[in-house]
Amino acid sequence: MGVFSSIKDFLFGKKFITVGKSGTAQAAPATAAPRPATPAAQAQPTPSVQATNPAAAQVGLQERVDIEAILDQEAREAGQTLHWRQSIVDLMKLCGIDSSLQNRKELAQELGYTGDMNDSASMNIWLHKAVMRELEKSGGQVPANLKD
Repeated sequence: MGVFSSIKDFLFGKKFITVGKSGTAQAAPATAAPRPATPAAQAQPTPSVQATNPAAAQVGLQERVDIEAILDQEAREAGQTLHWRQSIVDLMKLCGIDSSLQNRKELAQELGYTGDMNDSASMNIWLHKAVMRELEKSGGQVPANLKD
C-alpha cells in the first residue's frame, strides 16, 4: 500500500463527517443501514465515493467526506499544535503516517512529482496541494484554497 493510500484510507475511514448537497458538514451514522438509491443516483454512480467511503455511499451518493472537518477534529485531539493546512508533515502526522523525508519522497513519486526531491521545501509545498487535489478526486470535499 502506498503513502497516499494510507492517507486516504485514514481520512475516508472517518465516517463521522460527510458533506451533503447543502454543503454543510453533518455526522454520518457509522452503522447506518443502506438506503435505496434514487433512480438519478443509480444512473450516475460515483465509484470513488462508493469504493472508498461506504458510509457516504450508504447515506447518499451526493455526500462527500469533509476532509477539513476531519483534520480539524484530529488536530483538536492531537495534544500538540499541528498546522495541517500549510504543512504536509503535519497533515501526515495527523493521519498517523511517518512524515520522514524518505516517506515524503515516496509520496512525491506516487503523485508524479517532477521537481528536485532534494529541495524539500518546494517538494513539500507541491505535495500538500497534490494530496488535497487527489483527496478531492477520490470523493473528499477540500476547500479551494488548499488545492490551488
